[in-house]
Amino acid sequence: MSAPSEKPTPGWLAALPAAWLAVFFLVPFAIMLGVSVAHRVPGGFYEPGFELASYARFLTPFFGKILLTSVALSAGAAAICVALAFPFTVILARMGRRAQTLVLVALLAVLSLSEVIIGFSLSTLLSKTAGIGNFFAWLGLIEESRAYTPSFFALMTGLCYLALPYAVLVLYPPVSRLDPELGEAARIMGASPMRAFWTVTVPMLRAPLMGAGILVFVFTLGVYLLPQVLGQPAHWTLSVHITDQAIFQSNLPFAAAMAVLLLIVSLALVGLTLLLGRDRAGAA
Repeated sequence: MSAPSEKPTPGWLAALPAAWLAVFFLVPFAIMLGVSVAHRVPGGFYEPGFELASYARFLTPFFGKILLTSVALSAGAAAICVALAFPFTVILARMGRRAQTLVLVALLAVLSLSEVIIGFSLSTLLSKTAGIGNFFAWLGLIEESRAYTPSFFALMTGLCYLALPYAVLVLYPPVSRLDPELGEAARIMGASPMRAFWTVTVPMLRAPLMGAGILVFVFTLGVYLLPQVLGQPAHWTLSVHITDQAIFQSNLPFAAAMAVLLLIVSLALVGLTLLLGRDRAGAA
C-alpha cells in the first residue's frame, strides 16, 4: 500500500506575509516619504506639495556629523556585542542542559527590561552619589567618588547591555549545533586550541556572526532614550533629533526626511555587509 501523498501548500499562504509587510511597512513608509517632500506651514505642520528643502537641509555638515555619530555608535555596539557574545555562547553551549536553561531564562528576563529602566538604572549606578564611584573610593582605587555619566563610556555600556542578549540568542542555535569533534580533529592534527578556534570554529559560524552584528546594528540605530540619559549632547543620535523636530519643533517634513535617509543608510550598510560576506564565502 503506497503512502498517501502530501498535499501541496496553498499558494495563498504566501500572500499573508506579503500583505503584512505591505500594511505595516510599505504603507507607513509611503506616508513618511510623502510627508518628507511636503511643504511646511510656518506655525503649523505641513501641507501637500513636492519640495526637497528638507533633504537639502539634511545634507549639511551638522546633520552629516550626527548621522556619522549614529552609525559609529551602532557599529561599535555591534562589534562589542558580537565579540562578547560569541565566546560566551560557546561556553554556554558546552554547559549542561540545566545550566543552559537557567542562563537562557536569565537572558530572556533581561529582554523584558525596557530601555527606560536600563537607562535610568545605569544612570544611578554610574552616578557620583549612589554609584560605583563610592565603591572604588572605598577600595582605594580612586581618591574620591566621581560620576561616570554622562559619557561615551556610559552610553556604550547601555547600548551593549540592551543588545547583548539579542546577539547571544541569535548565536546560540548554530553554536549549539556545531560538532565539537571538528575542533578536536584540528587539535589532534597539531593545532593549538586558540588556532583551532580561529581556523575551524569561527569560519563555520561566519554567517551567524554577521547576522548577530547586523541585528545589533539595526536595533541600536533606532535607540532614542539612552543617548539622552547616558550620553552627552555630542553623542545624541539621529533618532533623538528626529523626535525633536517632530514633537518640539513641529517640523514633520524635516523629521520624515531624516527618518527616510536614516532608513536608506541602514539598509545600504546592511546590504553592503551581506555582499561582502557573500564575496568572502565565494572566495573561500
